[in-house]
Amino acid sequence: MKSKTQSQRAAILSALLEGYTINPQQALTLYGCFRLAARIRDIRRDGYEVKTTMTDAGDGTKYATYSIES
Repeated sequence: MKSKTQSQRAAILSALLEGYTINPQQALTLYGCFRLAARIRDIRRDGYEVKTTMTDAGDGTKYATYSIES
């Protein structure tokens, strides 16, 4: 049986490979993932090249948006 972490990783990787981007709010809403950066680290350790783009939220904070370029 897959752990929740493995299921989140698989869902996030699938979305990235389909050309979608993902940020922490989307990860929480779509996959119940509170630790997107950790899942991205796991995906990178599996050999995928994940691009990180820092986005300004408009209130002085920034967040990461992740993608895999085809």
